[in-house]
Amino acid sequence: MLQIKALFYLTMLALSLVQLVSSDEHNHVYEEGEEVVLWMNTVGPYHNRQETYTYFSLPFCRGPKQDIAHYHETLGEALQGVELELSGLDIDFNVPVKRTTYCEVTLSEEKAEAFIYAVKNHYWYQMYIDDLPIWGIVGEISKDDPPQFYLWTHKKLDIGVNAKQIVDVNLTSDSKVLIKPGAKVTFSYEVTFKPSKVQFADRFDKYLDPSFFQHRIHWFSIFNSFMMVVFLVGLVSMILMRTLRKDYDRYNKADDVDDLERDLGDEYGWKQVHGDVFRAPTQPLLFSVLIGSGLQLACVILAVVSLAMLVEMYTERGSLLSATIFVYAAASPVGGFVGGALYARSGGRKWIKQAVVQALFIPALLTSVALSVNLIAIGYRASRSLPVLHSIAMLAILGFVILPLSLVGTVLGRNLAGQPNLPCRVNAVPRPIPEKRWFMEPPVICLLGGLLPFGSIFIEMYFVFTSFWAYKVYYVFGFSFLVFLILLCVTGCVTVVCAYFLLNSEDYRWQWCSFLSGASTALYLYMYAVYYFFFKTKMYGLFQTSFYFGYMALFCAALALVCGAIGFVATSLFVRKIYSTVKID
Repeated sequence: MLQIKALFYLTMLALSLVQLVSSDEHNHVYEEGEEVVLWMNTVGPYHNRQETYTYFSLPFCRGPKQDIAHYHETLGEALQGVELELSGLDIDFNVPVKRTTYCEVTLSEEKAEAFIYAVKNHYWYQMYIDDLPIWGIVGEISKDDPPQFYLWTHKKLDIGVNAKQIVDVNLTSDSKVLIKPGAKVTFSYEVTFKPSKVQFADRFDKYLDPSFFQHRIHWFSIFNSFMMVVFLVGLVSMILMRTLRKDYDRYNKADDVDDLERDLGDEYGWKQVHGDVFRAPTQPLLFSVLIGSGLQLACVILAVVSLAMLVEMYTERGSLLSATIFVYAAASPVGGFVGGALYARSGGRKWIKQAVVQALFIPALLTSVALSVNLIAIGYRASRSLPVLHSIAMLAILGFVILPLSLVGTVLGRNLAGQPNLPCRVNAVPRPIPEKRWFMEPPVICLLGGLLPFGSIFIEMYFVFTSFWAYKVYYVFGFSFLVFLILLCVTGCVTVVCAYFLLNSEDYRWQWCSFLSGASTALYLYMYAVYYFFFKTKMYGLFQTSFYFGYMALFCAALALVCGAIGFVATSLFVRKIYSTVKID
């Protein structure tokens, strides 16, 4: 049964990718008089975007029309808290509706308090017509002292039509009524259809904000980051080439120097640790899992962002999240292959344990945060609480798709790339690590290593944060693709420099240092997230605060894995290169 459910939801995920080009419920083409469905989504406070509740959690009433099947949401929509419910309003294509009363509510004290609370906290709601989002405000507060609270009771929908397709929808709220116990509130609506010159392919353009995302600051930040990469790569290349050439000359010269000078020249430097530099890192199982997970996430990010560049994902609800889940499951062999190969090269013997931990590591991180937030959401009765059926589906995907694919990758990694093949022999006895200055200690190097990578992305992070935590639609995935590539380049260069300084101080513990140097970027990003919360948002309450900091911690953890893994790979290539070309006596 679970296998069937897993296959069913994977099919839904695959179809959601196809739906990026086709439609959600229908083909968006209407005949004259054909039914047009108005879906009610969620309602919540304006300043807490993620704190949403079902529309009818407030004492609104439905229209009389009830003869339509329930909307079947995708897994991505469920995870994003989308809960579409039928409004019950009778709307037919190109058939105007004059002002029509559809229900009446007598406000009890409890209902009046619910509406007053919603108006006081600036609640607004979201609706959908033909997949086009519509927003409306619940009510307004008067400027009297004490203030009076009013409820908007009339919805006027202006629908733009091009040929047989809906290309524009606007809502006008009207007829405010004072909220007080015992008041009779009459809800009404009207619909007008008008010709529009907007093309169907361009109907989402009104929701975008080019002046914000394509501002000169955004372009300048990209250019600045790119120039920083060019400068950094050139600087690193020049320093390392000159320094290493000098080291090679010092280490490999056999003539023109006396024995005393040679001995003095060989008393320090990275060559002295050639017998320990390829020693397996401490905690090889954990280390291999971190590297494998980081490279898997890097592949997922590149694939999803590339797909988003080609397809306008913002036009379909939950499509980006659905695509991410699908690609992550498909990329499971990558994490298994890298982690299994690295663990085998480190001499690990508990490969089954490593494979299972590799497959479950990231899902466990997600579950720990999601479960905590979900419990709070259930307490608030928010739409962000994940239904039991979807939770079971996620577990089925994990158990019957991600875990087997990861195991296959682990087996392939152990057998195809599990041999050490080291340029230098590893000494039986570890070499003592000499004392060094405080700024050459691994913790200091690791902390400093994240500064430049963070500097290359923090402006882009402002746009990403604003689109997720505020009310902007993020669509400039070309920018994010470039920034991600810049981040990878900067991280690789910085970690190579950090590792060189560490090795030159005759400290051979470069594996963890290279990973943590890259991963420390996430520490600075989380500090920026704290600043953003207090100075750029007006969020409040336990639910929104826990949601924000919980998922920002998860986002930063993912960034730490990606940057740490890239840092290790770049440093590993560098270390193998320098120790394979130097002459070891």
